[in-house]
Formats: sequence, C-alpha cells, structure tokens
Amino acid sequence: MKRHQASFGLCVGFVLILVLGIVPTMMAADPSPIVGNWEGTLDPGAQPKKRIVVHITAAQDGSLSGTIDYPDESASGAPITAITYKEPALHFESTSGQVSYDGTMNKENSEIAGTWKQGAAALSLTLKKTP
Repeated sequence: MKRHQASFGLCVGFVLILVLGIVPTMMAADPSPIVGNWEGTLDPGAQPKKRIVVHITAAQDGSLSGTIDYPDESASGAPITAITYKEPALHFESTSGQVSYDGTMNKENSEIAGTWKQGAAALSLTLKKTP
C-alpha cells in the first residue's frame, strides 16, 4: 500500500513540475499588444502629408524590433535601432532619417497617440493598428 502511495505521490509531483514548467512558457508566448503593424499620417502643414507604417515584432525572449515604411516615398524597411514598450508607453528611434517617436497606447490597444520627431521638427502622430 505504501508503495502505491509513493508512486502516486511521484506521479503527482511529476505532473506539477511539468505543468508549472509549461504554463510560464505558454504565458510568455502571448504576443504583446504592441506587436503588429501600425499606420498613421504625418501632417507637416505646408508640405504634403506623409503616411508612416511601423512594423513591430517580438523575439522569443520578448525583445522588440521593427522597421518603418514610407509608402508615399516608395521607401520601406528603415530599421528601428532602439525600441521599448512599457505599457502603455512606446518609444522607438531610427538612425536613418534621425527619427524618434514617443507615444501612449489606448486601453483598447488599437491606437498609439504621440509625437514623431525628425531632426528638429516635432509632429503629432497617431498610429492605428492594421490587420
């Protein structure tokens, strides 16, 4: 009888270790709300409006990376050289074009309202999540 109890105890222990090891991994795999494609339009006033598309991805370790497209200029893939997201604040920089952006995600995780800085110019830019 004691032998069956010991075997049962070992099985329960093994299952607990397995479940506790898998659950954090599954939780870490949940994509951050910042991951995806974001689109907005800069309105510099006297100059033509300029569409911006930001692509943000996450590595398995949770680190973020991304690129910026400028569809109106037929330019794509400008690398984001630094990016941080600490809910709800997003910050990224791209050395190509001397760009930085600081924004705040809304509660629905569908828009980021912030400021796009390019050189000395600072413009309001709202990025909306696209499918």
